[in-house]
Amino acid sequence: MQVTKAFELTGHQNPIFALELSQKSGILFSAGNDKGLVEWSLEQKAFIKVMFPVPASVYAIHCPVGYPLMFAGTRNGDVLVFDFIQQKIIATLKQHTKPIFDIKSAIDKQELLVASEDGTVSIWNLNTLQLVHAIKVSGDTIRSISISPNEEQVAFGCRDNAVQIYNLTDYSHSNTLKDHTMAVFSVQYSPDGQHLLSGARDAQIKVWDTATFTLKQSIAAHLFAVNHILFHPTEPYFASASMDKSIKIWGADDFKLYKIISREKGFAGHQLSVNKLAWNGNQLLSTGDDKRIIAWDVSPSQPSPGGRAT
Repeated sequence: MQVTKAFELTGHQNPIFALELSQKSGILFSAGNDKGLVEWSLEQKAFIKVMFPVPASVYAIHCPVGYPLMFAGTRNGDVLVFDFIQQKIIATLKQHTKPIFDIKSAIDKQELLVASEDGTVSIWNLNTLQLVHAIKVSGDTIRSISISPNEEQVAFGCRDNAVQIYNLTDYSHSNTLKDHTMAVFSVQYSPDGQHLLSGARDAQIKVWDTATFTLKQSIAAHLFAVNHILFHPTEPYFASASMDKSIKIWGADDFKLYKIISREKGFAGHQLSVNKLAWNGNQLLSTGDDKRIIAWDVSPSQPSPGGRAT
């Protein structure tokens, strides 16, 4: 596997926590501890504008497919709703008083799921922006949401070390997955729906079988917390981002390590914690505490002999 650094986007003055591709091709959004949410051109490799000011740090951005909307979850518990057609914030979703850590959408159900530090998930109608339901998932923070590709299940990664599985049809509880020894920061279903991955502060990635919810494999993935896991949408690999300043790329079929992207490996990579990833085709975008966004060109070639990282 070949990885080369394509370009950097700089301009943020503080750590970046959220990274999301627009519904419009070639556009990226980012936010964090700065006072605004930023729009970038990936084609021009340049800053476009500050979309709107934010009253508090932003930990989550979500652009649902098929809707001209962007949702930004803030540290104060509000979710700002930006309409691309009207070019303004049209609503603020107020249900939580503690930080919002993740936002995802179930397109078939036309619903938005919002996860908070208060241990609840609020569910909103994407058309009316009205609250539909709220479920108490945990006694502690919910850090991550992943919806299965067939939209039958939803997984929540929680600070109490557990992964909670719910049926998306009626939001009934299905399973509790426990093997991490520290807070779960990221959950991610594989594109084929056969596996659920969880990454945690214990530096482990766990591979779960979604048919039986048994633990298939434990990977000692990083030196410090796994902040984000993200499957490539079409190629058989996934990337992980860590507090240890590295990004790693793994096989989605064999779960072997294909590549380590770090300064120690000779890449001009991140100098602090890597917080979030996004795949734009075969380009991997990464961001973190060092206030930079880096684009990496990843060639979808086979791993080196023996599957070892190169």
